[in-house]
Formats: sequence, C-alpha cells, structure tokens
Amino acid sequence: MEDQSLRPSSAPATSTSIMPLPPYTSKVKVLDKYHIIGFISSGTYGRVYKARSRHPGTTGEFAIKKFKPDKEGEVVNYTGISQSACREMALNSELAHENVIHLHEIILEDKCIYMVFEYAEHDLLQIVHHHSHPERRLIPEATVRSILWQLLNGVSYLHQNWVMHRDLKPANIMVTAAGEVKIGDLGLARVFWKPLAALFNGDKVVVTIWYRAPELLLGSRHYTAAIDLWAVGCIFAELLALRPIFKGEEAKMDSKKTVPFQRNQMQKIVEILGTPTKERWQSITQLPEYPQMATFKPYNCNLETWYHQVGATNKMGYELLSGLLEFDPVKRLTAQQALEHRYFTEGPKLSLK
Repeated sequence: MEDQSLRPSSAPATSTSIMPLPPYTSKVKVLDKYHIIGFISSGTYGRVYKARSRHPGTTGEFAIKKFKPDKEGEVVNYTGISQSACREMALNSELAHENVIHLHEIILEDKCIYMVFEYAEHDLLQIVHHHSHPERRLIPEATVRSILWQLLNGVSYLHQNWVMHRDLKPANIMVTAAGEVKIGDLGLARVFWKPLAALFNGDKVVVTIWYRAPELLLGSRHYTAAIDLWAVGCIFAELLALRPIFKGEEAKMDSKKTVPFQRNQMQKIVEILGTPTKERWQSITQLPEYPQMATFKPYNCNLETWYHQVGATNKMGYELLSGLLEFDPVKRLTAQQALEHRYFTEGPKLSLK
C-alpha cells in the first residue's frame, strides 16, 4: 500500500486528499485488548487511563483516551464526534515523528471512541512544578537545551507538513522516562495549506491565554504558524523561570459570545517586551484591536533584565528567546531557524536524553 503520511512542504497534498486512519476496530472490546492499571487525567473531552496490552507479544505501557458522549441528565445522546476528536484522530493518524506522540490505534466500543497512544511518564508542567519547590533547584541548562531542541524539532516537523498546533503549552508537551519529548493534544491543530475554511471560522479563540501570540490578542484573523513559535518562546521562558513569563488574567466572553480584548494579558507582555511600535511591527496598525494600544503606558524592553533576574546567563539563550518572542510574526524565528541557532550548535554537545 502506498505510504499515505503527510508529504513534505515541497510537495503538499491537495486539500481534497483523504488519508486513512490507523488500525481501527469496532468488534474488539478495550478491556479484552488492554489491562487498565491506573487513571491519568480527565477533562472536557473525557478521561485518560494508563494501560498494558494483554497480548503476550506486546510490551510497554499505553495511554488510552476515552471520549465521552454528550449527556443530558441521565440520558446519553450520541450526537456524533466532536470537532476536536476528529482533528486529533485525523492528524495523529497521518503524523509519524519521534517528537510527536504516536497513536497506536482507535477503538469504537458501545458508541464510545478510544484512542490508544504511546505512554509518556511526565509532561513539562509536572517537571516545572517539581523544580519550583523551594528546596529544589532550577532545571539544568543542558536539560533545558535538550527539551527545547526536541520541542522545536517536533514543531518543525508539524509545520513542514502544514500543521499548526495552536495550543502549545507545558501540559501538552510529554516527556518519557528516557527523556524523549513528545508533542501531544492535537485537538486544536489545523492544516494551514489551502484550508477548507478560513482559520478564524468557528474557533476564534486558540492557544491558552498565557501562551497566546500578540497578533492573536490584537484580533488577527489571518495568523500564521508563527503563533506556535511564540508559544515555544513562552515555554522556553517557563523552563528557565519555573513560572509563566506572561501570567495574565483572562477576560471572559460576554452573553453574546463576543471575544473581548485581553488587555491584562497584553499588559503583561508589554511590561517585559516593551510597547510595540509601527517601526518595530509594521502591520500592527491593520489589526482590529490596534486602537487599544493607544491606551497603554509606554514601556521599554526589559527582557534581558528579566532573563538575568531568573538566573539565566547564556547570551545565546537570550538571543534565541528574544527571536522567539518577537512581536512581528514575520520577523519571528521559524522552527527551523531556531533549531539552527547557535544556542544549540555552539557550546557543550547537545544531549537528547
């Protein structure tokens, strides 16, 4: 059978091509194939369990994601598969990379969908919390470099295959016991090569607020994959400081479901990066929320001061961070440019474990 994985950017698949899902079964019960050994987490989508295969020849552990059906009182309504679940199944089935979580199979049982993923012991949020305790130390620079390089390697693969993640944050970045970084949760991801619908249709709010790029905060409808690199910059800063660099308070939608201007979040960014100007970001005047910037007090860029205050000393690390946290998405580093930055190519040899 012809390999149906996503093609490289030099030869993109057409917008009408349909790729097959991974091994999919509807006549097998989950508990016949897997032994559940623990509960991992839950969310609006459903629950995730830790499991082992009952097949004698299959070793290792798995994470089984069970999507819950819609429910009204005690009545379960099977109204179909959520958009998020569809995206996650479709994209994970097409992607294959060492830094993207691997989907083993999809099982349909009693009108419930189960996605069986490879298991990763930790996520970056857990690692940050572990190191943030007073008796513990900052994450070693060699570890930060390894995590960041692998994250960028996964993001570069996604972007080369025309996939924008749109929700990169520490909780969605998995780390195995062997130190392998895996990008997870593609529920908000979108294909951005000739998408069937404009990127802002149906899901105007993307990216968790603390990791949301300034062009999104200012209402951009034609954003690019550069939003993922801003999020990577925020994650890099969080690995250094053990706390979010831009920890704003989210303004909620009103009764008319109008997305409000996230003033507090933008304020947190401006206080560290300075006030964006037309000279620094030429297209800023075209953004819907640009008039809001006139009400902000002018600030100078304090990123270098912040960098040293959190205990970071590597000048090349600061260069990379400032390149990722560039206001103008056109000037922001791409994932490939970041991978080739001297923060990774110079100094101690990079260890990927």
